[in-house]
Amino acid sequence: MNPCHARRPLAAALCALVALTAAGCGDPAGPQSGSAAVPTASGYPLTFDNCGTKVTFQRPPQRVLILNGTSVAEVESFIMLGLDKNVLANAQSYGVSDDPAMIGRIKALPTGGLTMNKNFDVPAEQVLKLKPDLVVSTWSGGFDARKGFATREQLAAAGITSLVNPVNCAMGKPEATEEEKRAYRNQSINSSLEFIALLGRVFDVQDRAADLIGRLRARVEAVRARVAGRPAKKVLIAYPGMSMMNANGLPAVMTGGIYDDVIKAAGGVNAFAGQSSDATRTLNTEQLATAQVDVLVVGQFTPDERPEAEAAKLFAAYPHWAASKSRTYAVVSDGVYLGPLNAAAVEKLSKVVHPGD
Repeated sequence: MNPCHARRPLAAALCALVALTAAGCGDPAGPQSGSAAVPTASGYPLTFDNCGTKVTFQRPPQRVLILNGTSVAEVESFIMLGLDKNVLANAQSYGVSDDPAMIGRIKALPTGGLTMNKNFDVPAEQVLKLKPDLVVSTWSGGFDARKGFATREQLAAAGITSLVNPVNCAMGKPEATEEEKRAYRNQSINSSLEFIALLGRVFDVQDRAADLIGRLRARVEAVRARVAGRPAKKVLIAYPGMSMMNANGLPAVMTGGIYDDVIKAAGGVNAFAGQSSDATRTLNTEQLATAQVDVLVVGQFTPDERPEAEAAKLFAAYPHWAASKSRTYAVVSDGVYLGPLNAAAVEKLSKVVHPGD
């Protein structure tokens, strides 16, 4: 799940996404932790399996449509790889970022005059009329005809290639394999890097992708080295602006997968580690009140939110937290989600989890 879109009308979409079965799929293009693959030039035609669909690229795509999917992982990856000029239209956006420069860079991309349907993404007729040579979706559901979207088969018939971020293969894919489901459950910082590597292959910019991956990984590993051996403090990630995701109207508390990995890299442990994927939806006031929270992380969902005020409200509501007594908190936005800004979030959190270490 990538609940990272700045417009409040997407509340319904967030609730729909959180109800999906967690799943995903790996891709042979992705870097493995600790490995140092030597970049090679892409040979075209380039053919590989993507979420059970065979895709073929005759050349690097030049007219890319990036679907919304309540994500910014894909558009940010394009930008950081210097593939801005290859974007024909982008439907992903976010009004806040752990990299402030990213906000303007996303806004500068063309939108193609596209509008969203009731399911918060680009309808089939608009996609086909735009005539991109590649359509990128963060999840398989971005190609679901029942939601008014163009299917991968429709796109292929029109000569358009489609691509799903591999770790999210099973989201919106009823026939997902166990491997795909397991990959999503085990989503991590490395999953973000795998998508960058995949784009490197598709656009024949492997050297550029390897360099970016190396720099992002080095930043995370530098933090891991700094906090190694320190006591793992209990960290709670809460998005007050996403309370629509919780059945009890509480801030959306993020746990599992990449959230836990970001916290761990920063020297902490998720206060709700080990909870099922249902935790965000079902968490209640008693569970929050009795949680051990050394560090509060306030997630900012929209530009008009005031994270400092939200932190104060949570401290007042849950005074028994150690974080409430010490007023210890950090603010994040998109860096804890799947995407290339995980290193920024790890650095930001580590300064609060282990200040001065």
